[in-house]
Amino acid sequence: MATKTTDNGYFLNMEGKNVQKLKIAIIAPPWFPVPPPGYGGIEMIVSLLTEGLWQRGHDVTLFASGNSITQARLISTFAEAPHKRMKENIHLENIHSLAAYEHAAEFDIIHDHNGFNSRLLGALVRKLINKPVIATLHGPADKHSVDFLSSVASGLMFVAISESQRVSYEGFDFLATIPNAIRTSDYPFSNTGGDYLLFVGRMNKEKGAHIAASTAKRLGRKLIMAGKCSEDHEKKYFNEQVRPSMGKGAEYYGEVDQLTKLELYKNAECVLFPIQWPEPFGLVMIESMACGTPVIALRNGSAPEVIRHGVTGYIVDSEDEMIEAVGKIDRINRAACRKIVAQEYDEEIFINRYEQAYMDALAISEVSAHELRVGES
Repeated sequence: MATKTTDNGYFLNMEGKNVQKLKIAIIAPPWFPVPPPGYGGIEMIVSLLTEGLWQRGHDVTLFASGNSITQARLISTFAEAPHKRMKENIHLENIHSLAAYEHAAEFDIIHDHNGFNSRLLGALVRKLINKPVIATLHGPADKHSVDFLSSVASGLMFVAISESQRVSYEGFDFLATIPNAIRTSDYPFSNTGGDYLLFVGRMNKEKGAHIAASTAKRLGRKLIMAGKCSEDHEKKYFNEQVRPSMGKGAEYYGEVDQLTKLELYKNAECVLFPIQWPEPFGLVMIESMACGTPVIALRNGSAPEVIRHGVTGYIVDSEDEMIEAVGKIDRINRAACRKIVAQEYDEEIFINRYEQAYMDALAISEVSAHELRVGES
C-alpha cells in the first residue's frame, strides 16, 4: 500500500490521485478490542479502515479499548474491553465517547462508529466548532433508530453500508454509500471446496441458523455451524429451535477464531445465509466468496446487492428454494466468486471510497464556514 508523499501535505493514493494528508479520529465502540479476537464485525471493519488509512500516510488516532492492536495512535478510556459489562453499564459507552470528543479540535475529520449517544456528542461538536463528523450507520432503520438519528441529522454526515440500508432511512441525506470490505489477500482460495454445507453467524433467530439446520437435515447433508452462543437468549434459541432442527450430520463448533473460520470457508461446498431480517451488510457473504465458496441467501437486506444470482451464489425466497439451490451449486465458478470480491469489496477500494468521503465532508464544512462568515459580515 505504498504512497508517494509530496512536500505540500498531499500524497498520491493508489489511483494516482493527489490526496490531502489528514488528521483523522476514528471512534470504535468500546465493548470489544480492535480487531476483535472473535465476534465483532464493526470492530473488524474499524481495524481495516484504521490500518489502511495509517499505511497510506494519514495521521490516524483510534479511540478504542486498551487491548486493541493498531499501528495508529491509540487512546483508551478502558484498559480492557468491557464486553462483559455491556448490558448493565451502557453509560460506559458515554464515558468512552466523551473522552474521544474532548480531543475534537485536534482533528480534520472525526469518524464515529459508536452508539446513539456518541452520535449526539458528534452532532454537538459539529454545530459548536464546525468539525466534520462522519457517522457510519451499522444498524437497521428501525423506528427507534430513525427517530433518534432524525433528531441529530443536521449535525452529522451519514455513510450507509449498503443501498438497501440507505433506502430504508427514507428522507435522510447521505454523504456516501460505502460497503464493508475485507483484505482479500488474507483469505485462502480453494477451487474445489469440500463436501459440507456451512453456516457462520450468531445463534439468534435473525441469522436463521434453524433454517440452515433444517435445510441440511432435509437434504441429508453434512452441516458445520460456527458462531457465538454465549448469552442467555442465544442459548435459549439454540436449544429450542436450532438443536431440534439439526440432522445426524450436523456439527456445532461454537465461536471459532479467524484461522479456523477461514479454513471452514475454504473447504465448504457452499455457505447457507438464511438471513431473517434486513441486515445492512453481512460480512459472511464476502468472506465466503473470497475463499471461492458460493453463498445461498434468502432475499433480505443487502443480500441481493452482494450476491450475484447465478454467478456467486443464489438468492432464494424460501427454505424449499434453498434446498433446490444446493442441488445446482456446482454450476457456480469459485474463481468468479473471489474475483468479484477483489473487484468490489477489497480493502483498497474501501479506503479509496472513504478518502473521497473525507474530502467531500471537508468541502461541505468549508462551504458552511464561508456562509457563516458572510452572514456575520
